[in-house]
Amino acid sequence: HVQLVESGEGSVQAGGSLTLSCAVSGYTSSDFCMDWFRQAPGQDREGVAAIGIAGKDTYYADSVKGRFTISQDDAKTTLFLQMNSLKPEDTAMYYCAATYNYFPSLSRYDYNYWGQGTQVTVS
Repeated sequence: HVQLVESGEGSVQAGGSLTLSCAVSGYTSSDFCMDWFRQAPGQDREGVAAIGIAGKDTYYADSVKGRFTISQDDAKTTLFLQMNSLKPEDTAMYYCAATYNYFPSLSRYDYNYWGQGTQVTVS
């Protein structure tokens, strides 16, 4: 089954930038969508950015539009999240997730495979 490993943990000042990566392996078909989620202490896990099967369609939560960019390499072995103009409210554990659903979504209930998470702290 799909295995996901995030990296890029870091602490930055407000207004700074950070890039997260997610190594993808173990898939039997490349027809999967991916998403970045985040979860702050005491809050629900929320979808941040999603990318479709072809890697062209992207979707963002309103809270990050214009600041975050989701992308992946052509081989679909690495998922990225470029985060700019970071705010303290972006502080959370960030997770990458994958699903064989045809359409991407920002709902955690649509994703079957999850990484272990990587911490982002903005002060």
